[in-house]
Amino acid sequence: MYNIVKGNLRPIKDKVIVTDMHFGEQTTQAGIIIKDDDGTNQGIHPRWAKVWAKGPKNEDDFQVGDWVLIAHGRWTRGIKLETADGEIIVRMIDNNDILMANHEKPNDAWVGTE
Repeated sequence: MYNIVKGNLRPIKDKVIVTDMHFGEQTTQAGIIIKDDDGTNQGIHPRWAKVWAKGPKNEDDFQVGDWVLIAHGRWTRGIKLETADGEIIVRMIDNNDILMANHEKPNDAWVGTE
């Protein structure tokens, strides 16, 4: 399902690579399961992801390790990256479609709410 790359990647220019982008069902802190409706019930929505790397010319206010909210569909397909620390799935995102940033992982419970 994913292309596999061994080693390390580094973004060029002002590009941003993220990880931990969630697709699928979610469980709130209270244990409520929010199914992934794939845009059928609540519509399409932006997704949070953790900034894994920034290119050397990126001067955006967020830092590596911060969480960014990306407009729906503004990311590449995932690449499985095999590093010394294990396997992760990374994606490049469109810098112009970063809606907001947060230093801590946001609560996922907002997905699917009105």
